[in-house]
Amino acid sequence: MFGGVLQFFAHNPLLLLFAVVAFGYPISKIRIAGASFGIASVLFAGIALGALVVAPDLDPVIKRDISKEMKLVYELGLAIFVYAMGLSIAHSFWAAFTREGLKKNLTVAIVMISSTALIVLLAKLMKFDSRYAAGLLTGSFTNMPALAGVIEAVKRTTNDAMVIAQPTVASAIAYPIGVLVPMLSIPFTRRLFKIDLQKEASGLKSYASGYSQLTAITVEVTEKGAGKTHVNIRRETPFKVVINRLRRNGQFILSPLDLVFEKGDLLVAVGPPEDVQGLAEYLGRESEVALQDDISVYDSTRIFVSKQRVIGRPLRELQLPEKHNCMITRLRRGDVWFVPNADTMLELGDRLRVAALKENITATEELFGDSYRELSEASFLTFAMGLAAGLALGQVPIPLGHGIIFKLGFAGGPLVVGLILGRFHRMGRFIWNIPYSANHTVRQLGLVLFAAGIGVISGEGFRKILSENLAWLPIFLGSALIVSVFADSVAYLVGHKVFRIPLNLMYGIVAGTHTQPVVLGYASQQTKNELPNVGFATVYPFATILKIVLAQALLVLAS
Repeated sequence: MFGGVLQFFAHNPLLLLFAVVAFGYPISKIRIAGASFGIASVLFAGIALGALVVAPDLDPVIKRDISKEMKLVYELGLAIFVYAMGLSIAHSFWAAFTREGLKKNLTVAIVMISSTALIVLLAKLMKFDSRYAAGLLTGSFTNMPALAGVIEAVKRTTNDAMVIAQPTVASAIAYPIGVLVPMLSIPFTRRLFKIDLQKEASGLKSYASGYSQLTAITVEVTEKGAGKTHVNIRRETPFKVVINRLRRNGQFILSPLDLVFEKGDLLVAVGPPEDVQGLAEYLGRESEVALQDDISVYDSTRIFVSKQRVIGRPLRELQLPEKHNCMITRLRRGDVWFVPNADTMLELGDRLRVAALKENITATEELFGDSYRELSEASFLTFAMGLAAGLALGQVPIPLGHGIIFKLGFAGGPLVVGLILGRFHRMGRFIWNIPYSANHTVRQLGLVLFAAGIGVISGEGFRKILSENLAWLPIFLGSALIVSVFADSVAYLVGHKVFRIPLNLMYGIVAGTHTQPVVLGYASQQTKNELPNVGFATVYPFATILKIVLAQALLVLAS
């Protein structure tokens, strides 16, 4: 019975693929002590089913068909994943080229380069070849794009399934260690450095890019606020607020940037609770009049952004108060609220709260689109164009000297193009970014397809390698433990002690160094704030690209 099921899977590779997903994905949701292996569970399920289905007595023609189909699946999945990821993190990547961002990424570079050197040393001492060494790096730092780059590089030199499986074997064994060690480092370093994380976070409000909630209050301008403008608020205070309208002498008006406040003005201020209270103290006091509830002249509406003409342009260019008699008071992207300013650029799928004249609500909705259908029609053309450009770039050979030829491949090429196109948002009529929800879904689908496909292909080699020499299991587990402990120790030493990066941010940097969302989630849970997300977003793109390069370099360095 069981053998018949395996034969059925072998003759139906597409069914096998989704059986892997069906088995592995539910396991990815199981949490033990607050942690899970995420999409890696699909990889493990693929290896297990691949080892069973691709049995030694299976027809070689069927084996070849399975390998061919799964290769297309994992290449497609990974290309989609990294391109969508590049689009989503482009803003954080380019924003990292500041003094603070460079320190964070320099920390990652020091960690990765020194860890690569350590893996070369371990390979020499324990006598495992360069393919295992490269897999050990990708597993210890839990990076599937880097693993894909290694497999692609290995396949350029051989068609031997056993050899091609070697990086995946080492990576799969090392992967759990690459998740657990950085997680355990968080409570350990908190005690070691004796840092009050909440107290440290209270002094780092300038790092916040989004908020879990925003509120609105009415501020009454007194003598100390009279004569001030929006420019004074921006230059003299740290408050991130929007003043959407005011009442002066009984008349309602939107609040233009050059308006000088007068004593007695009533302002509706929107922002984080602590910031709007701070603004009230700065300009005067909180009014007993709840002007934000007065909809006699101005009302607010929620609008979904789908119009191409408003995408990728700073709000100052749209001149909303001057030309359209409306103002964006808050913006929601994903699960986070943002306080918009003159430099904010709208993206497809953003949800806005807009204040406008009551009779102008319909025109305001038409201005931003508010159409799911229009949004869906605009996305696929540019997504395909960008992905095709990334795949083409990935095939360009890059000489590194000494006869070494490096290719970005179907992982690095789309990532680089995604980062570039995501930076510019639009080129003429082409909108490159896709909605947050669609991006997240596409990334998850791509990563699941990659993990399932590469797992099935590697299953046979995994079975053969461990059955012939079970000693590889403790060797790679021990090596991964050494590498992960060393890497995280260097990260905290260089980042926190040398560069004075706050520990709240360091936890995100460590998670980003391992490119591991599970570690990030645990860090946010332990710190009870969003600061680890800032560190993670700053280093994640650079860490991913660096691992793709270093993992392939290991194929030469450890040979």
